[in-house]
Amino acid sequence: MLDNYRLTGKKGESLADFDPEDTAGIGGKDEIEAEFDKLKDKLKEHQEKLFASKSNGVLIVFQGMDCSGKDGVIKKVLAGLNPQGFRAESFKKPTADESAHDFLWRAHKVAPAKGAIAAFNRSYYEDVLVTRVHGLVDDEEAERRLKHIRHFEKMLTDGGIAIVKIFLHISPDFQLRKIRERMENPEKLWKFDPSDLAERRYWDAYAKAYGQAFRATASKRNPWYIVPANNRWFRDYLVLRIAESALDSLDLTYPQVDMAPFRDLAGEADA
Repeated sequence: MLDNYRLTGKKGESLADFDPEDTAGIGGKDEIEAEFDKLKDKLKEHQEKLFASKSNGVLIVFQGMDCSGKDGVIKKVLAGLNPQGFRAESFKKPTADESAHDFLWRAHKVAPAKGAIAAFNRSYYEDVLVTRVHGLVDDEEAERRLKHIRHFEKMLTDGGIAIVKIFLHISPDFQLRKIRERMENPEKLWKFDPSDLAERRYWDAYAKAYGQAFRATASKRNPWYIVPANNRWFRDYLVLRIAESALDSLDLTYPQVDMAPFRDLAGEADA
């Protein structure tokens, strides 16, 4: 199933090939409710082994248009993880200090250590998306940054950090509905940002920039997953499957300790 949503950089792969309304033929949330709970339990088991073994780390990158649900999916899918080994990082407009460093600096310093899982709500990819759409960097600089991103991700994976890159795919009409909900619902008004309406004018430019980023950085080792996100229940289910599969592929085990030297000490303590 996951193969249907994976981009590995092969020629001809395109964001246009994915339907934001897709649910993989599943009729509704009720059909996957039991499996969803089991997958969450498996993810927790994987995290415990990851934390104990310190053999790998996991970085989950979430990208998507405004209102695609990056905050929501982190809350619904990953919030049950042990906070000792998990954290979420949100990337806003760079601070003065961050702007004084190279564009990958702020991401590298919060990348997960071995034994930990980190979720990035937006990421270093913003520096080849927003900057490109608004003309803050030219094509030559954008290509240079994409090259640096490829090398950065290779460095992390060579060091034992598995990278899971997820694009939450919504339609323009769906985004507009969500913006209107925020404007009209007092309980959601705090989420409303006027810039979301302004950025809608650049939808096609963002789609083009994302397509270029996917082609430049997707690989068999570090693919992109295009997650249809118009149906929130399917978005959450597919992200959970992707995350669980990524940790399962690490073949994690609890560390083994030779207890023989300690049994005598334990016996002496009882005496």
